[in-house]
Amino acid sequence: MSCPICWVGPGIPTQLHCHGAPRFPPWPPLAGGAPEVPPQGCRDTHRHHIPHNRPPLPQKMPPSLPATINIREPRWDQSTFQGRAKHFFMVTDPRNLLLSGATLEEARRVVEDYRAGTVPPGLTEDQLWRAKYIYDSAFHPDTGEKMLLVGRMSAQVPMNMTITGCMLTFYRTTPAVLFWQWVNQSFNAIVNYTNRSGDAPITPSQLGTAYVSATTGAVVTALGLKSLTKHLPAIIGRYVPFAAVAAANCINIPLMRQRELKLGIPITDENGNRLGESTAAAQKAIFQVVVSRIGMAAPAMAIPPVIMNVLEKRAFLKRYPYLNAPLQVGLVGLCLVFATPLCCALFPQKSSMPVRRLEPEVQARIREKDPGLETIYFNKGL
Repeated sequence: MSCPICWVGPGIPTQLHCHGAPRFPPWPPLAGGAPEVPPQGCRDTHRHHIPHNRPPLPQKMPPSLPATINIREPRWDQSTFQGRAKHFFMVTDPRNLLLSGATLEEARRVVEDYRAGTVPPGLTEDQLWRAKYIYDSAFHPDTGEKMLLVGRMSAQVPMNMTITGCMLTFYRTTPAVLFWQWVNQSFNAIVNYTNRSGDAPITPSQLGTAYVSATTGAVVTALGLKSLTKHLPAIIGRYVPFAAVAAANCINIPLMRQRELKLGIPITDENGNRLGESTAAAQKAIFQVVVSRIGMAAPAMAIPPVIMNVLEKRAFLKRYPYLNAPLQVGLVGLCLVFATPLCCALFPQKSSMPVRRLEPEVQARIREKDPGLETIYFNKGL
């Protein structure tokens, strides 16, 4: 047994012991006048001045977390690109995919309790923000429903690095182009549906129309450009998949969110009070998402082809051709780790526009409620 108050005891600081100058008055002898015997393991044989059954010192409780932290907004300033980039590096972290259902539900409970004004005892600010970002990575910001696993932004890097890497590797034959463009557009359809703006449902017919149209557009673009680049340098042919993806994004996203273009998306004031729906806001939101998606794909589909074009001329890849696909996927993944959060951060998630640019009837309703309001806000989607 180690001395519970000496430095050899587990976790007890040395200043609590009476080595050196006594810090406590001497205790009376044990019953019968026998001197106190140090426990086995104590490195000092002097009489102990602190009894071994002394209760532990009380622990200082951390101060209670105030209920005034606004976790409806990101932790970092979203008016700056740097703040948005930090936010999306957290949201797109692929490690969030490994979190269990119990962890996600616990994060939801913490976030919803805090929003309702209930602060769990012992909760720290870092724990609160961690719960908020776990919640944001798995639950839709408008509906609160749990999102499909492969449709979450945290799945963007692992899914896109695999699909894009294969598109860049297997682009020479028509069946390969057809298959990988179909896989890519199937994944995009899931992502676009999962991260749609607003709380309005999309019908199966709308979903099917958007999916078929985007897949057809991507395949036609890819095959058309492939035939046009047959007699051009090989490096040009490597960029056919990127052109197809850019064209498909211009088709897929507006079609997948066509209900928003017809009926509008929810708009709010600065405090989150709902003011109605606006199709003008929907148009701006969809435009921003299309630009972000194309920008997200650009580095991953523009840089690896140049590198692979050089490597394929070297003896190494000629000797080990089976390494072509893994190298391509790895290079794409490296680009996407940075391109995904940085391109998501091009525009604020809570985007804004002046009231004067809304539809006249929406402007009129807003003027009736709040004549002095100049700016409205909306969730642009991802």
